[in-house]
Amino acid sequence: QLQLVESGGGLVQAGGSLRLSCAASGRTFSKYAMAWFRQAPGKEREFVAAISWSGDTTIFADSVKGRFTISTDNAKNTVYLQMNSLKPEDTAVYYCAAGLPRLILGAGRSRREYAYWGQGTQVTVSS
Repeated sequence: QLQLVESGGGLVQAGGSLRLSCAASGRTFSKYAMAWFRQAPGKEREFVAAISWSGDTTIFADSVKGRFTISTDNAKNTVYLQMNSLKPEDTAVYYCAAGLPRLILGAGRSRREYAYWGQGTQVTVSS
């Protein structure tokens, strides 16, 4: 019903920046919250950031707060993750997700709250 495709990953030096994109297709008229998760080798998939459909509410993991920004372009059915001041520990496969958590109520940090997932895009930060 909803398809998500990430792009924009790549190799960057520590301190650099990358902008990830997630394009949605299908039932884009639904008011989904959008999120980014990441998974490093040997680790669990962890929450990075989320944004409400309206864009009024954003939440971030403590590890990226102040460095990453999440935004949407509803006209293009796209969500972005702007990553600045990248660190080697940011290296992971980054996944886009969509679901129905109410971020304003404190939800949205668990992968169980998202029904739709993209295929992932690799981000590698070299030291």
